[in-house]
Amino acid sequence: MFSNAQLEKYADVLLWGLQTARTGRFKKGDIILIRYHFPAVQLAEILYERVIQMGMHPVVRAEMTPKMELAFYSRSENRQLIFQPPGDRVLYENVNGSIFLYAPESITHLGSVDPAKIGKTAVSRKYIRDLYTEREEKGLFSWTLCAFPTEELAKHAHLSLKEYGSQIASACFLNRKSAVEEWRNVHKNAMSIKKWLNRLEVKSFHVESKQVDLRITPGDKRRWIGISGHNIPSFELFLSPDWRGTSGVYFADQPSYRSGNYVEGVRLEFKKGVVTAMDANAGKDFVAKQLSMDKGANRLGEFSLTDKRFSRITRFMANTLFDENFGGKNGNCHVALGSSYSDTYSGDPKDLTARMKEDLGFNDSALHWDLVNTENKRVTAHLAGGKTLTIYEDGMFKY
Repeated sequence: MFSNAQLEKYADVLLWGLQTARTGRFKKGDIILIRYHFPAVQLAEILYERVIQMGMHPVVRAEMTPKMELAFYSRSENRQLIFQPPGDRVLYENVNGSIFLYAPESITHLGSVDPAKIGKTAVSRKYIRDLYTEREEKGLFSWTLCAFPTEELAKHAHLSLKEYGSQIASACFLNRKSAVEEWRNVHKNAMSIKKWLNRLEVKSFHVESKQVDLRITPGDKRRWIGISGHNIPSFELFLSPDWRGTSGVYFADQPSYRSGNYVEGVRLEFKKGVVTAMDANAGKDFVAKQLSMDKGANRLGEFSLTDKRFSRITRFMANTLFDENFGGKNGNCHVALGSSYSDTYSGDPKDLTARMKEDLGFNDSALHWDLVNTENKRVTAHLAGGKTLTIYEDGMFKY
Protein backbone atom coordinates (compact mmCIF):
# COMPACT_ATOMS: atom_id res chain seq x y z
CA MET A 1 0.00 0.00 0.00
CA PHE A 2 2.78 2.43 0.91
CA SER A 3 6.05 2.63 -0.97
CA ASN A 4 9.31 2.03 0.89
CA ALA A 5 9.97 5.78 0.74
CA GLN A 6 6.59 6.51 2.34
CA LEU A 7 7.17 3.93 5.08
CA GLU A 8 10.54 5.52 5.85
CA LYS A 9 8.86 8.94 6.05
CA TYR A 10 6.14 7.52 8.32
CA ALA A 11 8.85 6.20 10.65
CA ASP A 12 10.58 9.60 10.55
CA VAL A 13 7.37 11.37 11.56
CA LEU A 14 6.59 8.92 14.36
CA LEU A 15 10.04 9.35 15.87
CA TRP A 16 9.68 13.14 15.50
CA GLY A 17 6.34 12.89 17.30
CA LEU A 18 7.76 10.74 20.08
CA GLN A 19 10.60 13.23 20.73
CA THR A 20 8.41 16.33 20.37
CA ALA A 21 5.88 14.99 22.86
CA ARG A 22 8.53 14.40 25.54
CA THR A 23 9.62 17.21 27.84
CA GLY A 24 12.91 15.42 28.51
CA ARG A 25 15.29 14.10 25.88
CA PHE A 26 15.80 10.52 24.81
CA LYS A 27 19.20 8.98 25.46
CA LYS A 28 21.02 5.76 24.76
CA GLY A 29 19.72 2.93 26.90
CA ASP A 30 16.13 4.19 26.96
CA ILE A 31 13.36 1.60 26.49
CA ILE A 32 10.94 2.06 23.58
CA LEU A 33 7.80 -0.08 23.40
CA ILE A 34 6.59 -0.78 19.84
CA ARG A 35 3.04 -2.19 19.69
CA TYR A 36 1.49 -3.12 16.36
CA HIS A 37 -1.24 -5.01 14.58
CA PHE A 38 0.14 -7.52 12.09
CA PRO A 39 -0.71 -5.60 8.85
CA ALA A 40 1.70 -2.86 10.01
CA VAL A 41 4.63 -5.21 10.55
CA GLN A 42 6.76 -3.56 7.82
CA LEU A 43 6.52 -0.21 9.57
CA ALA A 44 7.27 -1.91 12.90
CA GLU A 45 10.41 -3.44 11.40
CA ILE A 46 11.67 -0.06 10.19
CA LEU A 47 11.02 1.50 13.61
CA TYR A 48 12.74 -1.41 15.36
CA GLU A 49 15.90 -0.89 13.30
CA ARG A 50 15.80 2.88 13.84
CA VAL A 51 15.52 2.48 17.62
CA ILE A 52 18.45 0.05 17.61
CA GLN A 53 20.51 2.53 15.59
CA MET A 54 19.70 5.25 18.12
CA GLY A 55 21.27 3.15 20.87
CA MET A 56 17.97 2.46 22.64
CA HIS A 57 16.20 -0.79 23.53
CA PRO A 58 13.13 -1.65 21.44
CA VAL A 59 10.55 -3.92 23.09
CA VAL A 60 8.06 -5.37 20.60
CA ARG A 61 4.48 -6.41 21.38
CA ALA A 62 2.09 -7.73 18.72
CA GLU A 63 -1.58 -7.01 19.45
CA MET A 64 -4.10 -9.84 19.71
CA THR A 65 -5.75 -10.97 16.48
CA PRO A 66 -9.55 -10.57 16.29
CA LYS A 67 -10.00 -14.32 16.97
CA MET A 68 -7.76 -14.10 20.03
CA GLU A 69 -9.56 -11.03 21.34
CA LEU A 70 -12.99 -12.58 20.80
CA ALA A 71 -11.89 -15.77 22.55
CA PHE A 72 -10.50 -13.74 25.46
CA TYR A 73 -13.70 -11.80 26.12
CA SER A 74 -16.08 -14.67 25.29
CA ARG A 75 -14.34 -17.46 27.20
CA SER A 76 -12.55 -15.79 30.10
CA GLU A 77 -13.70 -16.08 33.68
CA ASN A 78 -13.47 -13.03 35.93
CA ARG A 79 -9.99 -13.92 37.17
CA GLN A 80 -8.78 -14.22 33.58
CA LEU A 81 -10.31 -10.89 32.55
CA ILE A 82 -8.19 -9.06 35.14
CA PHE A 83 -5.02 -11.20 34.88
CA GLN A 84 -1.80 -9.20 34.50
CA PRO A 85 1.17 -11.08 32.95
CA PRO A 86 4.28 -11.28 35.14
CA GLY A 87 6.80 -8.63 34.22
CA ASP A 88 4.36 -6.17 32.67
CA ARG A 89 4.39 -3.78 35.61
CA VAL A 90 8.20 -3.73 35.62
CA LEU A 91 8.17 -2.81 31.93
CA TYR A 92 5.62 -0.01 32.37
CA GLU A 93 7.50 1.36 35.37
CA ASN A 94 10.66 1.74 33.26
CA VAL A 95 9.56 2.38 29.68
CA ASN A 96 10.59 5.73 28.16
CA GLY A 97 8.58 5.76 24.95
CA SER A 98 5.63 4.01 23.35
CA ILE A 99 4.68 3.80 19.67
CA PHE A 100 1.42 2.14 18.66
CA LEU A 101 0.71 1.15 15.04
CA TYR A 102 -3.05 0.76 14.69
CA ALA A 103 -3.93 -1.58 11.82
CA PRO A 104 -6.95 -3.68 12.87
CA GLU A 105 -8.18 -6.61 10.79
CA SER A 106 -11.63 -6.28 12.38
CA ILE A 107 -13.37 -3.45 14.23
CA THR A 108 -16.75 -5.09 14.88
CA HIS A 109 -15.79 -8.56 16.15
CA LEU A 110 -16.74 -7.87 19.78
CA GLY A 111 -20.29 -6.79 19.03
CA SER A 112 -21.73 -9.90 20.71
CA VAL A 113 -19.59 -9.61 23.86
CA ASP A 114 -21.04 -8.25 27.10
CA PRO A 115 -19.65 -4.68 27.33
CA ALA A 116 -19.28 -5.15 31.09
CA LYS A 117 -16.52 -7.68 30.42
CA ILE A 118 -14.66 -5.18 28.26
CA GLY A 119 -15.07 -2.59 31.00
CA LYS A 120 -13.77 -4.94 33.69
CA THR A 121 -10.57 -5.56 31.74
CA ALA A 122 -10.13 -1.84 31.02
CA VAL A 123 -10.42 -0.99 34.71
CA SER A 124 -7.88 -3.69 35.63
CA ARG A 125 -5.40 -2.15 33.17
CA LYS A 126 -5.92 1.44 34.27
CA TYR A 127 -2.71 1.21 36.29
CA ILE A 128 -0.79 1.25 33.00
CA ARG A 129 -2.24 4.64 32.04
CA ASP A 130 -1.55 5.92 35.55
CA LEU A 131 2.10 4.82 35.33
CA TYR A 132 2.45 6.40 31.89
CA THR A 133 0.95 9.66 33.16
CA GLU A 134 3.23 9.72 36.19
CA ARG A 135 6.34 9.11 34.09
CA GLU A 136 5.26 11.63 31.45
CA GLU A 137 4.71 14.30 34.12
CA LYS A 138 8.32 13.72 35.23
CA GLY A 139 9.68 14.02 31.66
CA LEU A 140 10.65 10.34 31.59
CA PHE A 141 8.18 9.12 28.98
CA SER A 142 6.23 10.04 25.88
CA TRP A 143 3.98 8.25 23.44
CA THR A 144 2.71 8.52 19.90
CA LEU A 145 0.57 6.43 17.57
CA CYS A 146 -0.61 6.21 14.00
CA ALA A 147 -3.00 4.33 11.72
CA PHE A 148 -2.08 1.94 8.93
CA PRO A 149 -4.52 1.15 6.10
CA THR A 150 -6.37 -2.17 6.21
CA GLU A 151 -9.22 -3.63 4.18
CA GLU A 152 -11.40 -3.57 7.31
CA LEU A 153 -10.92 0.13 7.98
CA ALA A 154 -11.43 0.99 4.32
CA LYS A 155 -14.64 -1.07 4.15
CA HIS A 156 -16.23 0.68 7.13
CA ALA A 157 -15.14 4.08 5.84
CA HIS A 158 -16.77 3.22 2.48
CA LEU A 159 -13.49 3.74 0.67
CA SER A 160 -11.26 1.52 -1.42
CA LEU A 161 -8.00 0.45 0.21
CA LYS A 162 -6.14 2.74 -2.21
CA GLU A 163 -8.36 5.70 -1.30
CA TYR A 164 -7.93 4.98 2.38
CA GLY A 165 -4.16 4.82 2.08
CA SER A 166 -4.13 8.03 0.04
CA GLN A 167 -6.04 9.85 2.77
CA ILE A 168 -3.44 8.74 5.36
CA ALA A 169 -0.56 9.71 3.09
CA SER A 170 -2.08 13.15 2.50
CA ALA A 171 -2.91 13.78 6.17
CA CYS A 172 0.58 12.75 7.33
CA PHE A 173 2.47 14.53 4.51
CA LEU A 174 3.99 11.26 3.27
CA ASN A 175 3.94 12.57 -0.30
CA ARG A 176 5.98 15.66 0.55
CA LYS A 177 9.76 15.93 0.21
CA SER A 178 10.18 16.18 3.99
CA ALA A 179 7.21 15.00 6.04
CA VAL A 180 8.96 16.01 9.26
CA GLU A 181 9.49 19.57 8.03
CA GLU A 182 5.79 19.83 7.18
CA TRP A 183 4.89 18.73 10.72
CA ARG A 184 7.33 21.23 12.20
CA ASN A 185 5.52 23.99 10.28
CA VAL A 186 2.09 22.84 11.51
CA HIS A 187 3.45 22.67 15.05
CA LYS A 188 4.85 26.21 14.79
CA ASN A 189 1.67 27.71 13.30
CA ALA A 190 -0.51 26.18 16.02
CA MET A 191 1.64 27.74 18.74
CA SER A 192 0.35 31.26 18.06
CA ILE A 193 -3.29 30.15 18.38
CA LYS A 194 -2.59 28.30 21.63
CA LYS A 195 -0.83 31.39 23.04
CA TRP A 196 -3.86 33.53 22.12
CA LEU A 197 -6.31 31.12 23.71
CA ASN A 198 -4.22 30.80 26.86
CA ARG A 199 -4.11 34.59 27.32
CA LEU A 200 -7.90 34.73 27.56
CA GLU A 201 -9.45 34.66 31.04
CA VAL A 202 -12.38 32.38 30.25
CA LYS A 203 -15.09 31.51 32.76
CA SER A 204 -16.99 29.21 30.39
CA PHE A 205 -17.36 28.15 26.77
CA HIS A 206 -20.72 27.88 25.00
CA VAL A 207 -20.80 25.44 22.08
CA GLU A 208 -23.74 25.83 19.69
CA SER A 209 -24.68 23.91 16.55
CA LYS A 210 -27.81 22.36 15.09
CA GLN A 211 -27.86 19.59 17.72
CA VAL A 212 -25.40 20.84 20.36
CA ASP A 213 -26.04 23.33 23.15
CA LEU A 214 -23.28 22.72 25.66
CA ARG A 215 -21.59 24.83 28.34
CA ILE A 216 -18.10 23.88 29.47
CA THR A 217 -16.07 25.33 32.34
CA PRO A 218 -12.33 25.29 31.61
CA GLY A 219 -11.50 25.55 35.31
CA ASP A 220 -8.54 27.00 37.15
CA LYS A 221 -4.95 26.52 36.05
CA ARG A 222 -5.76 25.18 32.60
CA ARG A 223 -4.05 25.61 29.25
CA TRP A 224 -4.83 24.68 25.66
CA ILE A 225 -2.43 22.19 24.14
CA GLY A 226 -2.32 20.09 20.97
CA ILE A 227 -0.32 19.21 17.87
CA SER A 228 2.28 17.98 20.31
CA GLY A 229 3.50 14.84 18.54
CA HIS A 230 1.31 12.47 20.49
CA ASN A 231 -0.93 11.48 17.57
CA ILE A 232 0.09 11.22 13.93
CA PRO A 233 -1.83 12.92 12.47
CA SER A 234 -3.13 15.46 14.98
CA PHE A 235 -4.59 18.86 14.16
CA GLU A 236 -6.72 19.44 17.26
CA LEU A 237 -6.26 21.97 20.06
CA PHE A 238 -7.77 20.92 23.37
CA LEU A 239 -7.94 21.22 27.12
CA SER A 240 -9.21 19.08 29.98
CA PRO A 241 -12.02 21.10 31.57
CA ASP A 242 -13.31 21.14 35.13
CA TRP A 243 -15.84 18.36 34.65
CA ARG A 244 -18.10 19.81 37.37
CA GLY A 245 -19.07 22.78 35.17
CA THR A 246 -20.48 20.82 32.21
CA SER A 247 -24.16 21.33 31.39
CA GLY A 248 -26.43 21.02 28.38
CA VAL A 249 -26.62 18.72 25.37
CA TYR A 250 -23.89 17.21 23.21
CA PHE A 251 -24.52 15.19 20.04
CA ALA A 252 -21.98 13.12 18.09
CA ASP A 253 -23.07 13.19 14.46
CA GLN A 254 -20.07 11.11 13.46
CA PRO A 255 -20.19 7.33 14.09
CA SER A 256 -17.65 5.66 16.36
CA TYR A 257 -16.02 2.24 16.45
CA ARG A 258 -14.77 1.25 19.90
CA SER A 259 -13.71 -2.05 21.45
CA GLY A 260 -15.15 -4.01 18.53
CA ASN A 261 -18.49 -2.19 18.72
CA TYR A 262 -20.24 0.33 16.46
CA VAL A 263 -22.19 3.30 17.81
CA GLU A 264 -23.99 6.08 15.98
CA GLY A 265 -25.93 9.21 16.89
CA VAL A 266 -24.91 9.44 20.54
CA ARG A 267 -26.80 12.16 22.44
CA LEU A 268 -25.67 13.11 25.95
CA GLU A 269 -27.34 15.45 28.42
CA PHE A 270 -25.21 16.84 31.24
CA LYS A 271 -26.32 18.33 34.54
CA LYS A 272 -23.82 19.44 37.18
CA GLY A 273 -21.06 17.75 35.22
CA VAL A 274 -22.59 14.28 34.98
CA VAL A 275 -24.43 12.56 32.12
CA THR A 276 -28.03 12.35 33.28
CA ALA A 277 -29.61 11.17 30.02
CA MET A 278 -28.24 9.28 27.04
CA ASP A 279 -29.56 8.04 23.73
CA ALA A 280 -28.02 6.54 20.61
CA ASN A 281 -29.29 5.51 17.21
CA ALA A 282 -27.05 2.43 17.30
CA GLY A 283 -25.10 0.73 20.09
CA LYS A 284 -27.08 2.25 22.96
CA ASP A 285 -26.47 -0.67 25.33
CA PHE A 286 -22.74 -0.51 24.69
CA VAL A 287 -22.69 3.24 25.38
CA ALA A 288 -24.59 2.71 28.63
CA LYS A 289 -22.09 0.08 29.79
CA GLN A 290 -19.17 2.35 28.91
CA LEU A 291 -20.71 5.19 30.92
CA SER A 292 -21.01 2.90 33.95
CA MET A 293 -17.46 1.55 33.69
CA ASP A 294 -16.33 3.53 36.73
CA LYS A 295 -17.11 6.73 38.63
CA GLY A 296 -15.51 9.05 36.07
CA ALA A 297 -16.82 7.44 32.89
CA ASN A 298 -19.93 9.65 32.67
CA ARG A 299 -17.97 12.91 33.05
CA LEU A 300 -15.88 14.96 30.65
CA GLY A 301 -12.12 14.60 30.36
CA GLU A 302 -11.47 16.63 27.21
CA PHE A 303 -12.86 19.47 25.08
CA SER A 304 -11.31 19.86 21.62
CA LEU A 305 -11.57 21.95 18.46
CA THR A 306 -9.98 21.33 15.05
CA ASP A 307 -9.31 24.16 12.61
CA LYS A 308 -10.09 23.11 9.02
CA ARG A 309 -7.14 25.22 7.79
CA PHE A 310 -4.76 22.79 9.53
CA SER A 311 -6.45 19.48 8.94
CA ARG A 312 -6.03 17.65 5.66
CA ILE A 313 -8.60 15.01 6.66
CA THR A 314 -11.70 15.26 4.51
CA ARG A 315 -13.28 11.81 4.82
CA PHE A 316 -14.76 9.70 7.61
CA MET A 317 -12.09 7.07 8.34
CA ALA A 318 -13.81 4.71 10.82
CA ASN A 319 -10.87 5.40 13.13
CA THR A 320 -11.04 7.83 16.04
CA LEU A 321 -7.39 8.85 15.57
CA PHE A 322 -8.34 10.41 12.25
CA ASP A 323 -11.98 11.26 12.88
CA GLU A 324 -11.27 13.38 15.97
CA ASN A 325 -9.04 15.51 13.70
CA PHE A 326 -11.56 15.84 10.86
CA GLY A 327 -11.30 19.09 8.91
CA GLY A 328 -13.71 19.00 6.01
CA LYS A 329 -16.11 21.92 5.53
CA ASN A 330 -16.82 22.76 9.17
CA GLY A 331 -13.84 21.52 11.13
CA ASN A 332 -14.95 19.63 14.24
CA CYS A 333 -15.54 19.75 17.94
CA HIS A 334 -15.15 16.68 20.06
CA VAL A 335 -15.45 15.84 23.71
CA ALA A 336 -14.03 12.84 25.49
CA LEU A 337 -15.82 10.95 28.21
CA GLY A 338 -13.48 9.73 30.93
CA SER A 339 -9.93 10.56 31.87
CA SER A 340 -8.32 14.00 31.71
CA TYR A 341 -4.89 14.96 30.43
CA SER A 342 -2.68 16.30 33.19
CA ASP A 343 -0.47 18.16 30.69
CA THR A 344 -3.33 20.65 30.23
CA TYR A 345 -2.47 21.88 33.74
CA SER A 346 -0.91 25.33 33.38
CA GLY A 347 1.69 24.70 36.06
CA ASP A 348 4.34 22.01 36.22
CA PRO A 349 2.49 18.68 35.75
CA LYS A 350 4.94 16.83 37.97
CA ASP A 351 3.72 18.96 40.90
CA LEU A 352 0.16 17.67 40.49
CA THR A 353 -0.96 15.34 43.24
CA ALA A 354 -4.08 13.18 43.17
CA ARG A 355 -5.70 15.57 45.65
CA MET A 356 -4.85 18.60 43.51
CA LYS A 357 -6.33 16.94 40.43
CA GLU A 358 -9.53 16.21 42.32
CA ASP A 359 -9.74 19.77 43.70
CA LEU A 360 -9.19 21.27 40.23
CA GLY A 361 -11.82 19.05 38.60
CA PHE A 362 -9.53 16.87 36.50
CA ASN A 363 -11.45 13.69 35.76
CA ASP A 364 -10.08 10.23 36.55
CA SER A 365 -11.34 7.13 34.75
CA ALA A 366 -10.26 3.98 32.93
CA LEU A 367 -12.27 5.32 29.99
CA HIS A 368 -11.20 7.91 27.43
CA TRP A 369 -13.64 7.98 24.52
CA ASP A 370 -13.72 10.77 21.93
CA LEU A 371 -17.10 11.59 20.39
CA VAL A 372 -17.06 13.88 17.36
CA ASN A 373 -19.43 16.56 16.04
CA THR A 374 -18.79 17.94 12.53
CA GLU A 375 -21.76 20.33 12.29
CA ASN A 376 -21.17 24.00 11.58
CA LYS A 377 -20.88 25.62 15.00
CA ARG A 378 -20.04 28.66 17.04
CA VAL A 379 -18.00 28.56 20.23
CA THR A 380 -18.37 31.61 22.47
CA ALA A 381 -16.02 32.37 25.35
CA HIS A 382 -17.60 34.07 28.37
CA LEU A 383 -14.75 36.10 29.82
CA ALA A 384 -13.93 36.98 33.42
CA GLY A 385 -14.80 40.65 32.87
CA GLY A 386 -18.31 39.84 31.66
CA LYS A 387 -17.66 40.24 27.94
CA THR A 388 -18.13 37.52 25.34
CA LEU A 389 -15.87 36.59 22.44
CA THR A 390 -16.47 34.22 19.53
CA ILE A 391 -13.34 32.06 19.41
CA TYR A 392 -14.43 29.51 16.78
CA GLU A 393 -16.86 29.71 13.88
CA ASP A 394 -17.24 28.24 10.38
CA GLY A 395 -14.64 25.58 11.22
CA MET A 396 -11.90 28.05 12.19
CA PHE A 397 -10.45 29.75 15.23
CA LYS A 398 -11.26 33.46 15.06
CA TYR A 399 -7.73 34.47 15.85
